[in-house]
Amino acid sequence: MWNAHRAATYARLHALGGSQGRCAEFVSRAVRAGGAPLQNTHYARDMGSNLRLAGFHQVYGSPVEGDIAVIQPTQHHPIGHACIYDGQQWMSDFKQQHGMYPGEEYRKVRPSYAIYRHD
Repeated sequence: MWNAHRAATYARLHALGGSQGRCAEFVSRAVRAGGAPLQNTHYARDMGSNLRLAGFHQVYGSPVEGDIAVIQPTQHHPIGHACIYDGQQWMSDFKQQHGMYPGEEYRKVRPSYAIYRHD
């Protein structure tokens, strides 16, 4: 059974000090810790279909605890990015200090993204 708080807490407790280039791995682990049977994906940009298979659906508007963002690639970040919202900030393999977009290029380019929620 899905527990968004447990997933968000897991993400917060396991986030590192800076990016390790392992966002899909860390977010997937948090989702599984929350009770959803998520399959691994090699690239963060491709996580949407596996999130849907695990019972998530795309939502719009302000994020809530446990929401997952899947962000499409930029020129210098071809794998895209994934992060989970802990109720106050976005987490991936690190605690993101500047919102959902993890780095300067993402914040400048603002590539498309989808937010997924498990009810």
